[in-house]
Amino acid sequence: MTDRTSAIAAAIAAEVRLLDPAVRASPALLAELLHPDFREFGASGREWDRTAIVAALTEPGGPAPRPITTSKMRGVRLAPDVVHLTYDSETDGRRAHRSSLWRLTGDTWLLHFHQGTPYPRAQQDPNERP
Repeated sequence: MTDRTSAIAAAIAAEVRLLDPAVRASPALLAELLHPDFREFGASGREWDRTAIVAALTEPGGPAPRPITTSKMRGVRLAPDVVHLTYDSETDGRRAHRSSLWRLTGDTWLLHFHQGTPYPRAQQDPNERP
C-alpha cells in the first residue's frame, strides 16, 4: 500500500469509527477523533464546534445514536497531512451528501471539518443511467 492510499484508508477507517453509535455516545471516544479546531456545517443547517457537537451527541437522557448507512465513500489526499472524504449517508430515511477533511495531527488523523447537505430520496444519482 502506498503512503497516499494508506492515508486515505486511515481517514476512511476513522470516519467509519466516528459513525459508530457506540463512539458517538462517548465523549472520550469522540474527543479522540475530533481536531481541537473542529467545525461542522450540519445537514440541519446548524454550525457546530467541537464542544457543541460532543455535548449534543452525548447529552444524558437524549436519544440514543442511530445507525448511519454510508455509500460511495471515497477519498483524495490533498496534502501530506490532509485527506478529503466524500460519501452519502442515510439515517432514519434522511439522506445527505457528506464531505470531511481529515488532518494528520502528530501521528493521528483527526476530523477538522465536516459538512452535510441533505438531498431528497428521489434525487437520481448522476452516475446512473436513466
